[in-house]
Amino acid sequence: MQANDAQTLVLCALADRPLHGYAINTAIEELTGERLGPGSLYGALARLETKRLIEPLDGQGRQRPVQLTPLGREVLERELRAMARVASAGLRRLGVHPA
Repeated sequence: MQANDAQTLVLCALADRPLHGYAINTAIEELTGERLGPGSLYGALARLETKRLIEPLDGQGRQRPVQLTPLGREVLERELRAMARVASAGLRRLGVHPA
């Protein structure tokens, strides 16, 4: 999985509520059937925070929840719409009608 894929998965996991790292990975596993490795997960979180797409909330101990910023929501929606267009076009070219 590429770094950008990990970032998109993290943003998707945070789309409807703030979560901490372990809960983010659990949500990703529910979406994809796989968990990110710690380096991929925490690397993605650091990059997303640097880009101001997520922000930390006050947490207790090691469980520091993060949430999407308004910019993060915009970026995620744009990315998902682009992915949907590509998936739809690819399925049509295969002769399969998108769901």
